[in-house]
Amino acid sequence: MTNQVVVMDGAAITRALTRVSYEILERNKGVQNLAIIGIKTRGIYLAKRIKDRIDSIEGTDVPIGSVDIALYRDDLSFKNETTKEPSVNGSEIPFSLEGKRVVLVDDVLYTGRTVRAAMDALMDIGRPDQISLAVLADRGHRELPIRADFVGKNVPTSKGERIEVHLEEVDGTEDAVFILKP
Repeated sequence: MTNQVVVMDGAAITRALTRVSYEILERNKGVQNLAIIGIKTRGIYLAKRIKDRIDSIEGTDVPIGSVDIALYRDDLSFKNETTKEPSVNGSEIPFSLEGKRVVLVDDVLYTGRTVRAAMDALMDIGRPDQISLAVLADRGHRELPIRADFVGKNVPTSKGERIEVHLEEVDGTEDAVFILKP
């Protein structure tokens, strides 16, 4: 039996993504050579929301893409149990990464393995000038030396707890971030 605690509701997620969007603009001194890439699955929707905010602030159309990390995972937990092969949906990056300042977007930063896989996938596609990381929630417990440049909310957890992100576009429910306690 698990206990579910809301740590961010829809309004808090909106505020966090707005703040992150402004931080991205400030750190990159605008949108020149900026590109936003979401990590499948929920990172794509968060990346789109950040892109929309940046576009409305700057009056531009920042390039956006998505990266599928299935073939780059170093664990088996994300593989199809029937075929024992990764489920591959493909990356969609309709622009050159050369010379870009890429903001990689994901929902939760935990061990760092997903981000490492995403960076490996990006480097196989092209060579951006810079990669930074934006996450909605950072829960700690890193296994790799990776940190987020832009964080919506730091959510300290124990190893036995889980973070679950619900987004309207994916889950058909109201936006929320939960801690699931055992």
